[in-house]
Amino acid sequence: MTEKDKLPGKIEIKIGAMSFSAEGDQDWLSEQLTKVIEAAAARCQDSVETPKSDASPFVDSQSFKLSLASYIKSKEAETNQVMRFLATAGWLRNRGTKDLTTSGVAKALSENHQKRLANPSDCLNKNTAKGYCEKSKHGFFITPEGLKVLGESNDSV
Repeated sequence: MTEKDKLPGKIEIKIGAMSFSAEGDQDWLSEQLTKVIEAAAARCQDSVETPKSDASPFVDSQSFKLSLASYIKSKEAETNQVMRFLATAGWLRNRGTKDLTTSGVAKALSENHQKRLANPSDCLNKNTAKGYCEKSKHGFFITPEGLKVLGESNDSV
C-alpha cells in the first residue's frame, strides 16, 4: 500500500484521568496508542497509593498474601469451629483489620468460600472464655495468649 492508499484513522481513549485523541494514518496511530498505553501504565503504577486502613503499627498488611484457606490449614483449624474462628480473626488481623467483629469473621469465611460457622458469637464467647480473645467497644481483639495459640507474636505478622 502506498502512503496515498493508507486510510486515515481516528482514535479516542481515556484511561483513568488521562485521555488521548488523534487522527492520522493507521501506522502512526498504532505507535501513538502504544506510547499512550505505556505512559498510562507507568502513571498508574506511580500513583497507586497504599490504601489507608485502621491497621495496627505492627501489621504490614501489604506483605501478608496467604489465602484464608491456606492460613486456616496452616493453623490446623479446619475441623474445629472455635479454632477456625480464631484463625480467621488472626488472618484478618494480619491483613490489617484493627477492629475485629464476629460479622467480619463470618463475612471473610463466606467471601473466601470457606465452611461457615454455625454460631460466630458462640465461637467468640468460647475463645474469650479460653483467654484467646477479649471483647472491646467496637468488636474484639486477639490476646497475646490467642496469638501464641496461632503461633504468632504480638508484634509480628
